[in-house]
Amino acid sequence: MTEQLNASSDPVTIKKYANRRLYNTATSSYVTLDHLSKMVKQGQDFQVVDAKSGADITRSVLTQIIFEEESKGQNLLPIDFLRQLIKFYGDSMQTFVPGYLQMSMEQFTRNRDHFRKLLANAATAPLAQFEEQIRQNSAIFEKALSMFSPFTGPATPVKPSPQGAEPESSAESSEISELKQQLRQMQDRLDAMDSNGGEKTD
Repeated sequence: MTEQLNASSDPVTIKKYANRRLYNTATSSYVTLDHLSKMVKQGQDFQVVDAKSGADITRSVLTQIIFEEESKGQNLLPIDFLRQLIKFYGDSMQTFVPGYLQMSMEQFTRNRDHFRKLLANAATAPLAQFEEQIRQNSAIFEKALSMFSPFTGPATPVKPSPQGAEPESSAESSEISELKQQLRQMQDRLDAMDSNGGEKTD
């Protein structure tokens, strides 16, 4: 109920001053990153603006909150994931990443209560559920790529290139092929995990 009420109300404005102090205009009090972290967990929406320029700096402040949580030992972001994420900066596939990550997190959030019940019943029970979710997300991502890419679209006719001419956007085609190969490798690893898990049911 609290999250629904906050979702329908306007976001709280947080002003950030040059001395890095954060001011909550709704409560007329200074707050810390910990306060903002609790607001996020409680479903309270807020927008952080630079007190001098008025620029929206919500993204950078949320990133700071994640950094603070990680520095406390709350390690949610695997090292390999961080490396892969960094590689996408400046990549031709960069525009697909935010939507894919948001879609995956929204799907995980919708299934959160179901996963919690599984965790309460058995420590290893949710593994198959997580693997299935990864498979679904990978399938959706590949489908999205096929909609936006002329190289993977199912109904797109391929026109023959003039003799001696190089195919258009060959670099992008190669990157998409590599991405699809990575997704297939992820699928193979998940299948291997399923096989190993089945052997250990004593």
